[in-house]
Amino acid sequence: MPPSDGAARGRRWVVPLAGLVAGAATGLSLAPLHLLPFAFGHAALLAVVAQAPSARSAAFRAWLWALGYHVAGLHWIANAMLVNAGEHAWLIPFANLGLPAVLALYAALAGGLARRLFGGGWPLWLGLAALYTAAEWVRGHAFTGFPWNLPSATVDGWLPLLQPASLVGSYGLSLLVLLVTMAPALWLDGGVSRRVRLTGSAAATLLLVAMVGWGVAREAAIPRIADPDGAVPGVVVRVVQGNVPQRDKWNPLLKPEHLGRYIALSDPSRPADLRAPGLEPSAAPTVVAWPETAVAHLIGDAPELMAALARVAPAEGSLIFGAPRVARIGRVSEVYNSVFALDAGAETAWTFDKAHLVPFGEYVPLRDVLPVNPIVQSRRDFTPGPGPRTLELKGAPPVSVLICYEAIFPGGAVDPDHRPAWLLNATNDAWFGRWSGPYQHLAITRLRAIEQGLPMIRAANTGVSAVIDPAGRIVASIGIGVTASLDTPLPAALPVPPFGFIGDVPIVLMVVLLLAVAAYGRFRTGRRTPAN
Repeated sequence: MPPSDGAARGRRWVVPLAGLVAGAATGLSLAPLHLLPFAFGHAALLAVVAQAPSARSAAFRAWLWALGYHVAGLHWIANAMLVNAGEHAWLIPFANLGLPAVLALYAALAGGLARRLFGGGWPLWLGLAALYTAAEWVRGHAFTGFPWNLPSATVDGWLPLLQPASLVGSYGLSLLVLLVTMAPALWLDGGVSRRVRLTGSAAATLLLVAMVGWGVAREAAIPRIADPDGAVPGVVVRVVQGNVPQRDKWNPLLKPEHLGRYIALSDPSRPADLRAPGLEPSAAPTVVAWPETAVAHLIGDAPELMAALARVAPAEGSLIFGAPRVARIGRVSEVYNSVFALDAGAETAWTFDKAHLVPFGEYVPLRDVLPVNPIVQSRRDFTPGPGPRTLELKGAPPVSVLICYEAIFPGGAVDPDHRPAWLLNATNDAWFGRWSGPYQHLAITRLRAIEQGLPMIRAANTGVSAVIDPAGRIVASIGIGVTASLDTPLPAALPVPPFGFIGDVPIVLMVVLLLAVAAYGRFRTGRRTPAN
């Protein structure tokens, strides 16, 4: 008996739904699970696109795959809506399904275009890897950008695989990851000969071996923090993690206790709770680093508060802390998410204002149209700052400050005309909950260290605070939900790696080259798989 129309329609959904599940499974390779084999879930993306009967169908299947991936990777966003649940809980479906659905459109565009241009076989493998990488680059830049959990993040579980980011950045590393992890799908394409399957698998294997071998060699060649030349002489950074729940941060009755907690943890007469390797027992902090909005006061002219904070600034060093500030420009007052550098004399050396603000978190796009307030506990939009700056500092070499979300943007970590000696990520990951969000943010920020050849110090309100050397090694950390201080030497910076001075040039060349090869292969093989 021939199958009914209903059964046939049901079978047509098997492959697309399998792609959805495979996309979600690929998210298991992300932090904190780091199940590296699941990075090969990218092969399912190539498989569902290759088996699609048309370019439109390929775009839909790629969208489903990416929807599963982003839902699995971004489920932590709901935590931010629950801080003030009475006002924002209704936004959870829009954040946890709507945002992934929008982000998945980039993969849909890449899948549909690759299917139309390259048909199937090995040209589709190369073409889809290139177009998906280009789409991810656009995702990281369009509409202020959101490059969270790029394909490069799926191999965070093994540090040697991250080292090529020093050459080609996170987008270039994403392309290399896609070429390797998509290759097994060639064995599922019935139109590909055994010779092509073997050749493609061998090429992907050689690429993987080269990445791992070079990564192991590079990591081994970079001094560790405890080595004689692995740290900056005479510099000790105390990282303070106050562990203040976001719901309590702005409670006026609790603010004195929270501020007192940070001051007590920073007291130079009090030994730190944790010490990084290579630190002399008698070494005292020269810089104290607090997280984003550690001081929950709107700072304008606040001499008494500054004087109280200055008491824990090292005598010849600096206290760096995050706080919102207000500045009046004519008749208008602007609010900024800022980081301050304060010396022991209560003098403010500089103020750095966050430039890359979180849409709907720190400001509302189209505020005149959308009837919502920012997620942060303020009904006013923050004003953006000027962007990356290299800041001189007492007690340490020049630093580039990245406030929370700013650390997720490849190529946006430093002022290219004035290179700093280290990076400071002052962040409040209490918004992200205690599961995957803070660990994913940590994984993303250590890619910035590898890309720039600079150490990264993370001061996080509820964790994970960490010391990351230029090889991306996490040499010391304070875990989630822990109230503690950590004293650490400052890891020494490396000479500028290739990505640090040529930026995205390699990824443009790589994408263009692969598209040209894929187009040649499509022309040469003469495949005419329908793609209408």
